[in-house]
Amino acid sequence: MRKLIYLCAVAGSAGLLGGCATAGGGSKADKRFARGEYEPAIELYKKDLAKGRNAGYANLRIAEAYRLSNRIGEAEPYYKAALDAKIRSADAPFYHALALKTNGNYDEAAQRFAAYAENGSNRTLVARAELEAKNSKLSQELAATRTRDEVQPVAQLNSPSSEFGATFMPQTKELIFASGREGKTYLGNGLGFNDLYAIKFDDDQAMTGGTVRKLTAPINTTDMHEASATFTPDGRFMVFARSNNGTKKQAKLGLQSVDLYMSAYQNGAWTEPELARGLNSRSADDFSPMFSPDGKTLYFASSRSGGQGGTDLYKAELSENGRFSPPENLGEQINTPGNESFPALAPDGTLYFSSDGHAGLGKLDIFVVEKGKVKNLGAPINSAGDDFAPYLLTNTTGLFASDRSGGQGADDLYSFKRNMFKEVVFFVDGTVQTRPASGGAVRPLGGEPVAVYSKGQKLQDVTADANGKFSLKLDSATAYSLVAERTGYFTARQGVKTIGKRPPQSQLTNDLTEIRIPVTLTLTEIVKNKAIVVENIFYDYDKANIRPDAAVELDKLVETLTDNPKITIELSSHTDSRGKDAYNLALSQRRAQSAVDYILSKGIEASRVTAKGYGETRPVIKNAKTEAEYQQNRRTEFKVTRIAE
Repeated sequence: MRKLIYLCAVAGSAGLLGGCATAGGGSKADKRFARGEYEPAIELYKKDLAKGRNAGYANLRIAEAYRLSNRIGEAEPYYKAALDAKIRSADAPFYHALALKTNGNYDEAAQRFAAYAENGSNRTLVARAELEAKNSKLSQELAATRTRDEVQPVAQLNSPSSEFGATFMPQTKELIFASGREGKTYLGNGLGFNDLYAIKFDDDQAMTGGTVRKLTAPINTTDMHEASATFTPDGRFMVFARSNNGTKKQAKLGLQSVDLYMSAYQNGAWTEPELARGLNSRSADDFSPMFSPDGKTLYFASSRSGGQGGTDLYKAELSENGRFSPPENLGEQINTPGNESFPALAPDGTLYFSSDGHAGLGKLDIFVVEKGKVKNLGAPINSAGDDFAPYLLTNTTGLFASDRSGGQGADDLYSFKRNMFKEVVFFVDGTVQTRPASGGAVRPLGGEPVAVYSKGQKLQDVTADANGKFSLKLDSATAYSLVAERTGYFTARQGVKTIGKRPPQSQLTNDLTEIRIPVTLTLTEIVKNKAIVVENIFYDYDKANIRPDAAVELDKLVETLTDNPKITIELSSHTDSRGKDAYNLALSQRRAQSAVDYILSKGIEASRVTAKGYGETRPVIKNAKTEAEYQQNRRTEFKVTRIAE
């Protein structure tokens, strides 16, 4: 990708962006290489390879030329060939690892980064190798995930050349961007010199229609790169990046490579650009400027010394008279031993930027700072290519550049929409309590362990506090069982499901929603021969077969027997007093046996359950007269008859 195409040369072994000074000596290929004319140098070195001349050296120079012209993915086989030929280069092993990472070979890249971190001699690259080795696992995880964000190419802007660095000009409401579509060829990479272009869309929302025009002098020049314009909201000031042209005159002025220029809008035109006062470093590159939404702060990237390594992000305050305060490094949370560049701010002040130092998918990725943490935007905004130069139109929409496959040219402009996924977190808030057999008031049970199961597997234990309370985070779309056990008590079990409980995204109002599910586990004391009613066991008139609604309740009794394997029970059936005594006794026995047979069919041992029909001999309400009273007498009960030791 050509993200820094407006630079005369890119990162040398120390990570600094070089200038365009000429150099002599050596072969024609060496001379071209020394002048930063990497495209013709590559062709000349490849001719040397074809003739069998000094293969190790030629392969290394081709690899370096690709790297220095921002095509490090293409450098991978040449670095390998150079290293296989035992060419002496202290930094080539690091850059070979970087090329492997760029091409998605994360495992091999991680191994080579780790080896360089241990044995490398370049301290700057050793620090970065340590970071890259650490990031490799995260890179693999990122490559395997995809967000709900939407990405579309902006066809009206793209060409076979490179387009990047979008922004809006307040005066004309035009979109401004950099492109190399016209002008003479830049020999650093064989593409055109970058200039600034503008377009006013016929349809701003769809970004369609309109005609692209090239900005005139004094902004654009014929022999230097111009890119990455940014404007104050009132349109008074414009800051952009401009390269030097490689002349000795500019070198004497301290213009070694790329600097930030400033122009004021006066009398309907832009003034002659001047070096932005207080921003530039005479010995480093300063580029990719972006004003904050209020226009009071300028963010930019710089390779100056004193940073974290590579290129770092800085900010400076703009005064009313157009002067900037001394630049301030954004610190190690943002900046890494790698390269950070292309800062951008959303209307709400959220910072976005590009980096190859934080864990990413290969080359430059786009990151956002949310809740104080740097977050990779992931695919589809990021790709295996270079993804950079974000520009926010709203808090969730904007533009960026990428050299991903399927584009129209070297770098293309894409629109994006972040479908911000509002997170839902489930918790169970539980209470463990005991109920005495006498039926008195329940009381909390502190210090009781609660086992958590899912799909028959025990996941963990959680202990209730002194008040019998516990809380536990749950996964979404999962079914759980919470179980509390205590000697002398029936095991307490409660099912909890998060399946189907996630609200639609449209109904969520906060970025994070907590859904708390209350659960009570009641441990009831076991008393032998004390009858316990099994609720909702109903039979059709004059029949003993188990109805589906009764089966649901009997399943609970099966669960009780399963959870309490030491108990033996008697299951009894009772009728009301209507009908003949003998008939009621026989009917109740058939019903009790039918219920027991159902329980045994679920795997409970026959020795643990006895059926007993009592007919009308044990009414709850004697002399019952109403249907409600009769119904209370028609019941199914169980009682514990034995507790094994």
